[in-house]
Amino acid sequence: MLLQVENLKTYFHTPRGIAKAVDGVSFSVEKGETRAIVGESGCGKSITALSLLQLVPEPAGYIESGRILFEGKDLLDRTWEQMREVRGDDISMIFQEPMTSLNPVYTVGWQIEETMRAHGKNAATARARALELLDRVGIKDPSGALRQYPHELSGGMRQRVMISIALANRPKLLVADEPTTALDVTVQAQILALIRELQKETGMAVLLITHDLGIVAEVADTVSVMYAGQVVEDAPTRELFKNPRHPYTRGLFASLPARNRRGQDLATLEGVVPDSAAWPKGCRFADRCKYAWESCHTIAPTFHPNGSDRPVRCHLYDPNISGRPSRLPWLTELPVTADLVEAAKL
Repeated sequence: MLLQVENLKTYFHTPRGIAKAVDGVSFSVEKGETRAIVGESGCGKSITALSLLQLVPEPAGYIESGRILFEGKDLLDRTWEQMREVRGDDISMIFQEPMTSLNPVYTVGWQIEETMRAHGKNAATARARALELLDRVGIKDPSGALRQYPHELSGGMRQRVMISIALANRPKLLVADEPTTALDVTVQAQILALIRELQKETGMAVLLITHDLGIVAEVADTVSVMYAGQVVEDAPTRELFKNPRHPYTRGLFASLPARNRRGQDLATLEGVVPDSAAWPKGCRFADRCKYAWESCHTIAPTFHPNGSDRPVRCHLYDPNISGRPSRLPWLTELPVTADLVEAAKL
């Protein structure tokens, strides 16, 4: 196992009290695997990614508890200086917006090379590797690009530079936080194809943070669905797309346009993610769930079925909860994901 996250809790001090942005998240990533974490904005996806590298903004943010095992060693036991040896080397990260991640006063070449120099490469080796990387990510004039500043590049080229920086030291794990945000669909497809190709060549694992189920269908092996700071469903991609079980997951799929529903209004998930400083006592999705009953508002659900390879955090799968329907309410419904399954060739 390359990465094992166990019961991770990342909190923030706020004027409203303690905001429990990540509240007991667990998942794993195998060597060479691509795991996607999906969910709405405000569900804790990006904070989970930042927690892995201890980049949560301080002093407001802090990791309350949990374990982050990388190759069997807990990263939370490492000091700040020890984590600097991990960041950009064993684990690299592509951030959401390259224009805010790249330094505007340094050239592209300096920023790529600095990543390697920080981990012991000499100047000549770093320059040669930077040229190789820019060429590898599809920039037509690598030597010219090395001398340019971030504002002189297009959004797609800046994202390619970010990928070059992330891959400079051949990491074992790449954390990609919304790597195609604000890019047009053509560039988005190119970036995703590039990450897949490089992954096959190097054998690195990828942790993909996204809200786009189309991207998940295309690149992910396994999926963790997050809602309100928790993982509510965890499954292989093929199984999740063919049979989403949690009402929140089904709501996400139902809100997507599909050929078999032309002329129909898109389904919507009414309401918003609850305040992380005041999570509900029971199920955090209960106020938005059309299947909720009294127990959902008073008892916090745990993963069921116990020990299953497809656990779901929902009372519908817990036979010990009072008021549970005798059969799942969507068993007679038509699949909502047929088009996506077909498109992704799952």
